[in-house]
Amino acid sequence: MPSYKRSILCLAVLLLLAAAPAIEGSSSGKHNQASAGCSCHYNAGGIAATNDFPTSYNAGQVYNINIGHTGGTQAFVGGFNVMVNKGTLQNAGSGVQIQGGNSATHTSSGQLGWTFDWLAPAAGSGTVSVSIAVLQGNANNQNSGDAWDTDSVSITEIVVQNTPPAASNAYVSIAQGASSVMQAYHDQELFANYDYSDADGDAESNSQIRWTKDGSVVSQRNDYANVPQSYTTVGEVWTMTVTPSDGTDFGTAVSSSNSVEIIDYDSDNDGYGDQSDAFPNDPNEHLDSDGDGVGDNSDAFPNDANETLDTDMDGVGDNSDWAPNDPSESADSDGDGVGDNTDAFPQDASETVDTDSDGVGDNADVFPNDASESSDLDGDGVGDNADAFPNDTSESSDADSDGVGDNSDVFPIDPSESADTDSDGVGDNADAFPNDATETLDTDMDGMGDNADAFPNDANETLDTDMDGVGDNADAFPDDATETLDDDGDGVGNSADVFPNDATESADTDADGVGNNADAFPDDATETLDTDGDGVGDNAQLAAENLAAEEEAAQKQMFTIIAVVAILVIGAVGAVLFMRSRGNDLTEEVVKDFASLSVQPQVTPVEQTLQQPVAQQPVATAEPVVLRQWTDEAGYTWRQMDDGSSYWWTGSEWQRS
Repeated sequence: MPSYKRSILCLAVLLLLAAAPAIEGSSSGKHNQASAGCSCHYNAGGIAATNDFPTSYNAGQVYNINIGHTGGTQAFVGGFNVMVNKGTLQNAGSGVQIQGGNSATHTSSGQLGWTFDWLAPAAGSGTVSVSIAVLQGNANNQNSGDAWDTDSVSITEIVVQNTPPAASNAYVSIAQGASSVMQAYHDQELFANYDYSDADGDAESNSQIRWTKDGSVVSQRNDYANVPQSYTTVGEVWTMTVTPSDGTDFGTAVSSSNSVEIIDYDSDNDGYGDQSDAFPNDPNEHLDSDGDGVGDNSDAFPNDANETLDTDMDGVGDNSDWAPNDPSESADSDGDGVGDNTDAFPQDASETVDTDSDGVGDNADVFPNDASESSDLDGDGVGDNADAFPNDTSESSDADSDGVGDNSDVFPIDPSESADTDSDGVGDNADAFPNDATETLDTDMDGMGDNADAFPNDANETLDTDMDGVGDNADAFPDDATETLDDDGDGVGNSADVFPNDATESADTDADGVGNNADAFPDDATETLDTDGDGVGDNAQLAAENLAAEEEAAQKQMFTIIAVVAILVIGAVGAVLFMRSRGNDLTEEVVKDFASLSVQPQVTPVEQTLQQPVAQQPVATAEPVVLRQWTDEAGYTWRQMDDGSSYWWTGSEWQRS
């Protein structure tokens, strides 16, 4: 085949190859993809994922994990992803990378088996879920001819069972290990005794001991095996309960088989213990209620430590009796020599007689024979009983009975008034402002006089600073005459608030009906949302994506046209070459016929023109065009370009994969 034909054919092949799309997977691995599988590759099947995760785990144990697959060619390239929802992936092997402790993947595509460790979670974590995906590729830089598989594993927690211990033969003694007793003296110590056993052979650890006194737990002795004598008192009844423990579980509580009564010694055998017997060696006495050293049985005043005898039997002890031998008298309280029973004023040494029986002794009575009067304290000649003001020499009567003497009363016949402090002609009792001559009334009882009150009939208001007719208390903006209400409480008055019932919004700069706080583009009436946070509004992004889809369809159509044109060009070139070859054959035959003639043809010199070489122009490299765009199950957005490359959106830029 001539060289120019081969060149044209190669050109056509290159054009066709350029038009075919190609997809290249990620050779550096992907995290958090295992549950969805290797969906970026076609799956020819034929392989099965393998792993050696355990079916159950011990809390906190480290397991070495191997990931691979069976079937397929076991050649070329491969990759994997493993995700766990509990525990920690660690100690990555060759070609393995770990992210966040819960996802492992490959670092390159050059192997088909991978290892790492899994640290099982803490006790009580329950069942663990594992997702696995493996891939075997054929290294053709395409997504065809590959195979992948997924698997999942559930790993249950191993829970170790324990048999609780038991206690038996529980009792209280007064010596460690001694026999049980029913009584103990107040100066004796109590001891807890019991036998411990455990079917698992576990040693005793942290068993609970509880002592009860008269049915109530004595918390101060919790978990002590003894009760010192300082805790016991005569008459109490003590018992003990033990709950055995092996450090893991508690067994059943067991109470002591005996109760112990705390008793006392009785030296004189009178039936009263020495601790409670005031006379432990005298069988005739056991109490001394007043603590005077004389037993109650012999003491005439058992509850009075100052007395023991009453000679005249008048009920007053001899130590206190002024006349211990006179049953009619026992005291002279005022010391005037007259017994209290005879003395009209037993507490007053200056008086003993009250002739008019008015309660005032004759010595002090100004009117000793007038039972109605006895003193004139203010010396105004009017007896205190008749004097309305017995301590005031300037007053003696009160005509209106208001407690203010007639001489001092501004309103002597008006019992409701007696003073006019501010001299405004209104008595202090009727004057709401008795110290302010400019005010007398407070109709709404708000503490502000009617003359100064902007709202004299409204107890809730007194001022209207901005003069808008609404009182300062009810006015949300008391200094702004243009505003009075703020229904949503956002600090912007209803008149100025575009959203008066929405506390989160007050302005709408672009008048698109969405408040500035909720509007991602408050100055652009055509946009309100930016769902992916890329700085481009959802409306503009949707338009761009639709345009990209249209361009992709147009490019596919263009490549089809190019392929058809290329075929047509190849056909046309082939036809031209064929015709040229045919023409050369006809020329050769004609020349042969002319050569047989005797007439010599006239030879006309032909001017030879040298064809100048055409300088090859540099071909401009076009920017790659997006063939298609999609979002995978992990939420990543991808683009396939017409030059065979692939890009993914990082959140701020397109990065080549």
